[in-house]
Amino acid sequence: MTQERKITISWDDPETSARDPKKISGLDYLTAIREGRVNPPPIARLTGYRIKDVDQGRAVFELEPFEYHYNPFSTLHGGISSTILDTAMTAAVLSTLPIGFFCYTVELKVNFVRPITIDTGVVESHGCVIHSGRNLATAEGRITDGEEKLYAHSMGTFAVMKAK
Repeated sequence: MTQERKITISWDDPETSARDPKKISGLDYLTAIREGRVNPPPIARLTGYRIKDVDQGRAVFELEPFEYHYNPFSTLHGGISSTILDTAMTAAVLSTLPIGFFCYTVELKVNFVRPITIDTGVVESHGCVIHSGRNLATAEGRITDGEEKLYAHSMGTFAVMKAK
């Protein structure tokens, strides 16, 4: 048997940090999270990702790989990579939305190019809007390391909805 490792995760009530699309634009909301004025969503605490940069139509998140992210082959689980790609692309789309609108993922395609391990170091997930329409938006994502080596890339489609 190997030595058991433990991790404790805490998070804030998601309702206290949830974006009310009728009160704040997507870019202002993401900026508030990055600046620490709004708590990140629970999934950010669970995975450990954080916003590095956000601007109109683009977002960059960073993640330091840990053992608890590993699959049975001692590499970052594909679900973690998919999560940070989806997060960066969604944030890129959200950053283009004015007050009164929100978005959600309707399709996600991920290509894994090479494995990510603890030795890879901090990786960045870049999201960039390709098309932003009234009802649908598309974005692309890339996971790279500090030397801009590509680890995964993705495409996503997002529904754009008016808040009721």
